[in-house]
Amino acid sequence: MENPHYNRIKAVLAEKDKTGTWLSGQVGRNIGTVSRWMTNKVQPSVEQLYDIAKHLDVDVRELLVSTK
Repeated sequence: MENPHYNRIKAVLAEKDKTGTWLSGQVGRNIGTVSRWMTNKVQPSVEQLYDIAKHLDVDVRELLVSTK
């Protein structure tokens, strides 16, 4: 069964022309962790989502898949 997608981190990084490696350096996490976030295998905490949104200059809601 395929993992459900809860976050849009990979899509927002692409929209902003940024890489997982760049995000890794910005948020102080190793690239493996960021990669797991990007593939939705693991979800960042709420605090981490806010930090990611700050570095990407987006509203935190843009990082989440809408339920509607």
